[in-house]
Amino acid sequence: MREAYDQLHSQVSKVVVGQKEVIDQIFLALFCRGHALLVGVPGLAKTLLVSTIARTLNLTFNRIQFTPDLMPSDITGTEVMEEDRSTRRREFRFMKGPIFANMILADEINRTPPKTQAALLEAMQEHHVTIGGQCNDLPQPFFVLATQNPIEQEGTYPLPEAQLDRFMFMVHVDYPGEQEELTIVQRTTVGSQAQVEPVLDAQTVQQTQDLVREVPVADHVVRYALRLVRATRQPVKGHSDDRPPFIEKYLAWGAGPRASQYLVLAGKARAALQGSSHVRIEDIRAVAHPVLRHRLIVNFNAEADGVNADQLIDQLLELISPEDADPATSRQMDAVMR
Repeated sequence: MREAYDQLHSQVSKVVVGQKEVIDQIFLALFCRGHALLVGVPGLAKTLLVSTIARTLNLTFNRIQFTPDLMPSDITGTEVMEEDRSTRRREFRFMKGPIFANMILADEINRTPPKTQAALLEAMQEHHVTIGGQCNDLPQPFFVLATQNPIEQEGTYPLPEAQLDRFMFMVHVDYPGEQEELTIVQRTTVGSQAQVEPVLDAQTVQQTQDLVREVPVADHVVRYALRLVRATRQPVKGHSDDRPPFIEKYLAWGAGPRASQYLVLAGKARAALQGSSHVRIEDIRAVAHPVLRHRLIVNFNAEADGVNADQLIDQLLELISPEDADPATSRQMDAVMR
């Protein structure tokens, strides 16, 4: 897995300059059978990045441009009346929509009404769509990568929390550095273009997804992930409130159990891609920001003080340190793996 991952990075880097952390997080989500939401201003090569990754994995790729007049059937497909020329018999035939591909780019997903946004929910969770009472399976592997512009919000429809929770990661795409931008200009203002070669195929990607789930994780690592997530929640009636003071002050709503699941799964994928035989607490901490940032709902106090979800996650990671885990269990796990 590590050798294949290095080859994937090498091929993507032929086209996309920099953005190593973004590429890492997209591959982590893909190998966990998750979906990702990319947030960044226009012109940062988000579409180019997704299409390039699809080529390196030899997967089918469709881009759906979300607009205010887009209907659910424009995504999932629809039934059309078809007539047999010889018998004159008419019958309905299902015409597949663009969602029937391995990798879907939902471009500017917040520009379409909630009814159309919801057309992705069943596909993302169940990996099939229901049309006319018939269940139609999607090709495997199936991966949705949506983009969102954080600046222009006029005429947009913010994703509801229920749909945000379906995305494993929220990935922040930032501006390139000066040297990276120089390389981008030099590469894109000449006639030749880099050619990307496929490294994996659909079957190998599925085998990799199965392998990620088999990576062992010790109980103390799982408990550490739970501590991070449970520290963000509202106190449960009848139980003591263990929430840190800054969470109590700035957070309106915390992360649910799906965050705990994704922390452990992403930790497994990161460990496997780095060549480790088991999950460490460092793996959980490395994926905490993309897993939690869109699941923490800040309140008015946070907005007034200029505090965002990433800053709260930083404070959580500082407060709940790796030393809080059981060191004896950690040493025992390392000895077993050796």
